[in-house]
Amino acid sequence: MKKTLVQLLAVSAYSLLIAGTSVSAQAQVVKIDGSSTVYPVTEGVAEEFQIANKGLKVTVGVSGTGGGFKKFCRNEIDIANASRPITTSEIEACRKIGVEYYELPVAFDALTVVINPKNAWLKQATVAELKKMWEPAAQGKITKWNQVNPAWPDQTIKLFGAGSDSGTFDYFTEAIVGKSKSSRGDFTASEDDNVLVQGVAGDINAIGYFGYAYYAENTARLKALPIVAKDGAPAVGPSPESVIAGTYQPLSRPIFIYVNAKSLSKPEVKKFVDFYMMKGAQMAKEVKYVPLPASVYTANLKHIASKKLGTIFGGKNEVGISIDELVKREAKL
Repeated sequence: MKKTLVQLLAVSAYSLLIAGTSVSAQAQVVKIDGSSTVYPVTEGVAEEFQIANKGLKVTVGVSGTGGGFKKFCRNEIDIANASRPITTSEIEACRKIGVEYYELPVAFDALTVVINPKNAWLKQATVAELKKMWEPAAQGKITKWNQVNPAWPDQTIKLFGAGSDSGTFDYFTEAIVGKSKSSRGDFTASEDDNVLVQGVAGDINAIGYFGYAYYAENTARLKALPIVAKDGAPAVGPSPESVIAGTYQPLSRPIFIYVNAKSLSKPEVKKFVDFYMMKGAQMAKEVKYVPLPASVYTANLKHIASKKLGTIFGGKNEVGISIDELVKREAKL
């Protein structure tokens, strides 16, 4: 039976709590941490994996993409969930202690800007308007809706967004502001997307952003905002169809798991990764992300078999990459 995201997070927290007390030192445990965006896919796969493999444990933490990579590059976990590619500094941190890894794309996300459903004045927003709200220069100055667009009301904006350890924060700031981590600081920030959901759902003047799965889980409490990518372009809302068509820009993005190469020598980790590539498309669709073509999941396993380590992104976030482009790159790796 499918669980809600809140239930899944509760299961994960409980799993982490008991991991240190009820699991022996010799137990076969797959340790995962990182992105809250990727969490619903990975936790769903982990639940099915543990049902199919009695005696094997999978723990899934939610410390944000950056927090996950910190643990990953300290050799503390087997797999990092990531809502953006690994950065140059993270590559170097892993290199320093000899952590080699495989970069495995698992789905596409439509990073979603959301507003309160009682908000009747906001029908769409341009990238320029979102930048005006979120850029560092807005801090303490752009505090009301009509300062962004004079057609909007003289009401105080309540901003909710991803925390600084989140890959969603990195991607959103690069796509909207033009530079990763470049953001005003006077907003409610959290790596827990359910905190952001509650904040926007509880205030008519709220606006926030997070992964599409958390919006899809809360469509009765939130309204997705169509985005105008550039002057003259139509407003496009987030959906699987707009992601597949490549029209939801610039907020469509691939999401990943990164697997420690040495961890794959542990049978339980290898078995879990194989299971993930078999079940990932189904689980991505179930939690409302966009599954990748079957060829990508097959290519992921081929890359592992042929020891094709590292990243295809060169340590940089790429805004606007499409599913077709990702498929082409993976095929050339």
